[in-house]
Amino acid sequence: MAKKGDWVKIKQIVLEPHERAENIPEDTKKTPLTMWVKGILMEDAEIGQKAKIKTFTGRIVEGILVEENPRHIHDFGSPVPELIKAGMKAREILYGGEGNEQV
Repeated sequence: MAKKGDWVKIKQIVLEPHERAENIPEDTKKTPLTMWVKGILMEDAEIGQKAKIKTFTGRIVEGILVEENPRHIHDFGSPVPELIKAGMKAREILYGGEGNEQV
C-alpha cells in the first residue's frame, strides 16, 4: 500500500488504438498511446488502483498506480562507433586536432 506523500508513478491511457492517427505504423496503431507520470501521491492507494498525484510542476494527474519509489532510468543507448569517429574528425577539422582544443 502506497501512502499519501509517497513518490510514485502512474499510467494513463491517452488514446485507445481506434483513436490513433491513420498514418502511423500498423504495429503502433494496435497499441494504446500511454503516458507515465511521476509525482507525490495525494491519497493512499494500492498498485493497480486509480490514484491522483501532484507533479513537481504542480499538475494534478489521475491514473493507475504502477510503481512506488520509481527510479529515474534513462541513458543515451550504446555508443555508435561511426558517431565517435565523426566527432573526432569534426574536432580535428574545427580545432586543428587535440592539441589545439581549448577547455
